[in-house]
Amino acid sequence: PPYWINMGAVAISTLAGTRLIQAIESSSSSLNTLLPFIKGMTLMYWATATWWIPILLFLGIWRHHVCKFKFEYDPLYWGLVFPLGMYSVCTFQLSKIFEFPFFFALLAKSFAVFALIAWLLTFLGMAKDILYLILLGLGFPPLKEKQ
Repeated sequence: PPYWINMGAVAISTLAGTRLIQAIESSSSSLNTLLPFIKGMTLMYWATATWWIPILLFLGIWRHHVCKFKFEYDPLYWGLVFPLGMYSVCTFQLSKIFEFPFFFALLAKSFAVFALIAWLLTFLGMAKDILYLILLGLGFPPLKEKQ
C-alpha cells in the first residue's frame, strides 16, 4: 500500500497545477507567459499518476495471488484510499481545464466510486479488528487465532 502514495503525490501535483492554471487564466498577470509550461507539466504529472496505476494493480495481484500474502486489514491500506480519491479529483479538474472529452469525466467518476469502495472496505476491516479486540477485552474466547 505505501507505493500508492507515489501515485497520490503526482495526483496532488496535478491538482495543484490545475488550480494554478485556473488562477492564471482568471487574472491578467504577467504569469500568462508561463501558462504553456505549467499546462505541460500538469499533463505530465497526470500521465505519471495514470502510469502508476496499472503497475500498482499488477503488484497487488502479484502480492496476493502469486505470493499468497493474506488479504486482511492492515492500517497501511489507508495509504491506498487517499491517492485513489486524489486521482479522481485531479482527473476531474484536468478534464474541466483542458476541456477533454467526456471520457475523462467518466474516468474521474469511476475512480471516485473505486475510492469510496476502497474506503468502505478499509473502514470495515478496521471496524472488524476493533470489534475483535473489544470482545477479547471483555473475555470472549477468540474466534480465530491472530497471526
